[in-house]
Amino acid sequence: MLRIAVPNKGMLSEPAWNMLAEAGYRLRTNPRQLVVQDEDNGIELFYLRPLDIAVYVGRGAIDVGITGQDLLKNSGTAALEHMPLGFGASTFRFAAPNESPITTLEDIQGKRVATTFDKLVHDYLVEHGIEAETIHLDGAVESSVQLGVADLIADVVSTGTTLRNAGLRVFSDPLMHSEACLIRSPRLDEKDSRLAVLTRRLQGVLTAHQYVLMDYDIPVSKVSAAVAVTPGFESPTISPLHDKQWNAVRVMVPKAKVNQLMDDLYEVGARGIIVTALQASRM
Repeated sequence: MLRIAVPNKGMLSEPAWNMLAEAGYRLRTNPRQLVVQDEDNGIELFYLRPLDIAVYVGRGAIDVGITGQDLLKNSGTAALEHMPLGFGASTFRFAAPNESPITTLEDIQGKRVATTFDKLVHDYLVEHGIEAETIHLDGAVESSVQLGVADLIADVVSTGTTLRNAGLRVFSDPLMHSEACLIRSPRLDEKDSRLAVLTRRLQGVLTAHQYVLMDYDIPVSKVSAAVAVTPGFESPTISPLHDKQWNAVRVMVPKAKVNQLMDDLYEVGARGIIVTALQASRM
């Protein structure tokens, strides 16, 4: 069985569970259940702390896992990123008090930096020739400056509201941009057939999220112009209609561009434009 680790809680958990469910895998039915065996699909699912997943995959008996790129980098293990998953995007930034003179990366020299990601921060500072003390905190780090533990913090930033409420402001370039990813054990062959099946299923879910199926009718004389607007993956499906002057076209298009493409097709001469959501795919 392929052993897969998923976050037991946190912002990556529900998107990860939903993705696996859409890929056809069986999830737990009890929130206290930490291990699920899905014999039909040949997997064993482990619900673990997000901070521990990369460690289990890199050093333990777990084959693959879903975690954040920042958590993987901070783990310091030999686990390898296998594929990005398109959710859980975040930015890792430095932040200092509004009244602090710390405004550049060089100003961190000799200061105390509170963070949950101490290895990631330490390695980044060393890489940039900055000597500073990194202070590890497991919980929220926003209060560390006010409580005298640190001079500044390094943390995940989404909207920045939490930092502003704590009287902090971001500065300098981001340490990194992160998103959820599938990671694999260095002991698992990249060409392992079980991993290949999982990869295809997850990629199928990603494609279904990012694309829709578009159908439209177009005069035969204008097919080339319409295909230039919607080229599809390899090529659109084009079928003759009862009226020989018209063709029906079926093609996959990016979901984010649907309305613009419909407008462009209408200008070209397409009519009866219909968009259908995708449930799954294999590309």
